[in-house]
Amino acid sequence: MTAETHLQGVEISAAQFFEIWHHYDSDGNGYMDGKELQNFIQELQQARKKAGLDLTPEMKAFVDQYGKTPDGKIGIVELAQILPTEENFLLFFRCQQLKSSEDFMQTWRKYDSDHSGFIDSEELKSFLKDLLQKANKQIEDSKLTEYTEIMLRMFDANNDGKLELTELARLLPVQENFLIKFQGVKMCAKEFNKAFEMYDQDGNGYIDENELDALLKDLCEKNKKELDINNLATYKKSIMALSDGGKLYRAELALILCAEEN
Repeated sequence: MTAETHLQGVEISAAQFFEIWHHYDSDGNGYMDGKELQNFIQELQQARKKAGLDLTPEMKAFVDQYGKTPDGKIGIVELAQILPTEENFLLFFRCQQLKSSEDFMQTWRKYDSDHSGFIDSEELKSFLKDLLQKANKQIEDSKLTEYTEIMLRMFDANNDGKLELTELARLLPVQENFLIKFQGVKMCAKEFNKAFEMYDQDGNGYIDENELDALLKDLCEKNKKELDINNLATYKKSIMALSDGGKLYRAELALILCAEEN
């Protein structure tokens, strides 16, 4: 079955949802935008018509919002809001604990307990299990393993079998994912270390809220295209959620500002 055929379904399985996403995110950048999004909307309408199904109210609202906007952009979360996907899998994309960047950062800190900078498959499985339990849902371990594998395939952009902060952040709605903005201002390791030492003014090995404020102000000033200084308070609050009692160590800040070097 093709992705277009899956769109005709009354209920879409987790595996089919992944296939639909993978098909329409043709450049693999983690978002549907431009022509990708327009193709999806056109084929969604055609598939529903072919199956003798009307667009649901959610689909109609989606088409109205994005159908005539060439610069529209959606993530996996937005797609999950409109496709009739199996209920338990959908919970991961409608989770109340992940509605803001700050909530997401706190969640990341909890599950990246070894501060490795990534979440492996077992940590991801625990994370998904906890989300289901908070929603009072119990599923078999085999189903949880299936969901974990699908989420890894869906989010693991560099196919290393684990999820980095920016990869898992795709669980956030696009408008909430401030990390998208920071992708364009990341520094190489040498530049990042120099910046960290410059803003760690007292040389105590971590950056506090005031030092982070100064760093972000300068970043906003230098990168006006990517960063909006009016959102500085939001950036700061979200990044400080990674801190240890108000102490933002080098490794945590590097997740936001240091580009991977091959």
